[in-house]
Amino acid sequence: MIPARFPISAEDIDRVVAVFYAAIRRHEVLGPVFAAHVVDWPTHEAKIAAFWRNAILYERSYDGSPMQAHMRAGNVEPPHFADWLMLFDETLRRTLPADVAAAWSDLAHRIGAGLRMGVENMRPAPGGRPPILR
Repeated sequence: MIPARFPISAEDIDRVVAVFYAAIRRHEVLGPVFAAHVVDWPTHEAKIAAFWRNAILYERSYDGSPMQAHMRAGNVEPPHFADWLMLFDETLRRTLPADVAAAWSDLAHRIGAGLRMGVENMRPAPGGRPPILR
């Protein structure tokens, strides 16, 4: 069995996800982005909690592709990641001990950077044509 990245329980992960998505629903920018796609919040939160349990506890309970989900959404823009991370960091600080919050924040920022880069680099160029590389 692989040890967890940092000491946290599955219940703590579930709690962070629930608190975070309650804040997302109230957020003036991110709320509408999510509302355009999420109709069943409990199911969405369970899927995201499984993602984090997989990433942190190595539970192998998540089956999905975050990159594909963000690309398929169509309304996720690179600036959204900064708002998402700010709100996530705030949630972590409010709900977890400082050392655990910092460790999870570091992981979230690494994952967020990869997702943002994917969103930026996989979008079609303006006019729908690929860039000309010389």
